[in-house]
Amino acid sequence: MTQRTALLTVIAALMAIVASAAAPATGRTAAAAPAAAVCPSGGTDAPALPANLLGRVVRTLPVQQQMVALTFNAAWDETGLDTVLKVLHDAKAPATFFLTGQFAEAHPAAARAMAAAGHGIANHSYSHPHFDELTCEGREREVRLADQALRTAIGTAPLPFVRFPYGETTAQQVTEVNALGFADIEWTTDTNGYLNTAGGMTVQKAVTRALDSLTPGEIIQMHVGDPNERPTILDAQALPLIIDAVRARGYEIADLRTLLAAPPA
Repeated sequence: MTQRTALLTVIAALMAIVASAAAPATGRTAAAAPAAAVCPSGGTDAPALPANLLGRVVRTLPVQQQMVALTFNAAWDETGLDTVLKVLHDAKAPATFFLTGQFAEAHPAAARAMAAAGHGIANHSYSHPHFDELTCEGREREVRLADQALRTAIGTAPLPFVRFPYGETTAQQVTEVNALGFADIEWTTDTNGYLNTAGGMTVQKAVTRALDSLTPGEIIQMHVGDPNERPTILDAQALPLIIDAVRARGYEIADLRTLLAAPPA
């Protein structure tokens, strides 16, 4: 072997080593890493929310007038619903009902009765979990599943309102539901009627809690059922007394749907 041939052989060997080190272990071109999932993945078909409902927890109506809003959560049974709907009808008072998806699936006739009576229907999650124990994807699933269950039960789109289970809300969760097209609507006061007499509550105590927080824009939270399926629903019994008492103090019963009207410029 001549000196020139030997040199060429060494160069060829070095080039082969370099090429081998640069190539992927599989011998194939490496695939690009998949893009990270976006959460939440997108909104619903609900109209855009007024700007004053975004980026915040709504606990009162933004009014100066003496108005209160009546709201009910429905996550258990519908024991008190007939009484609640009759009282609201007789008093010509509007209300908004926040339903879980599981409630809507278990009691579709009850959900339709609320809507047929002219009241607002809104989202209270699908299964009423603690949202801080879920991932963003899990929280999105809860909101979307509930939205679909409500649409199926009442035959139309519910209000673009979410009320978090247990009232546990964070700035991150508000941002997430806003991105899905929902406003976070909580409450000024809860009557605690759902605790029932076993939890130390009475009808009068429920009424007193509602009146102790009476202020322009108060949002009152009540429940149509009982977590232990007890036959006595204190909020249903307290409702006519609450309506009479707030009206006697010069307050009107406002419809929570007025939140969807854009504020004056």
